[in-house]
Amino acid sequence: MNEFLKTLLNIRSLRVALRELPFEQLEEAKEKFEQVYTERFESTEKERTEQAEHQRKLAEFSELLKQAGVDPRDLVSHAAPVLSAKAGNKAKRAPRPAKYKYQDDGQEKTWTGQGRMPKAIAEQIAQGKNLAQFEI
Repeated sequence: MNEFLKTLLNIRSLRVALRELPFEQLEEAKEKFEQVYTERFESTEKERTEQAEHQRKLAEFSELLKQAGVDPRDLVSHAAPVLSAKAGNKAKRAPRPAKYKYQDDGQEKTWTGQGRMPKAIAEQIAQGKNLAQFEI
């Protein structure tokens, strides 16, 4: 916990810290604190209301499902495999085929044409060769 919170949450420390403030500044600090408190209170109440409404709707839909003869757990267990299949089971794409072949330090290497051009090809192009000469 930082020093500000230690002072703010301890009544003795708060009294000592605020004793040195002029009364006008203390009133201004009180108004700002009340404004922040009110904003936070309203935000929290709004979240609680939304959560209560969500719970009410869940209970209502659960009751409708039961009246229709459907167990809500069956619905969830039926939807789970579909959701997990959509979630993150992307197939990895196959590597791209090589388009260019070149010699580097006596070894034959290939390049797909994607990404940064290999230095060996770049140096030879700078010397006047054409990229088409490296095509497979």
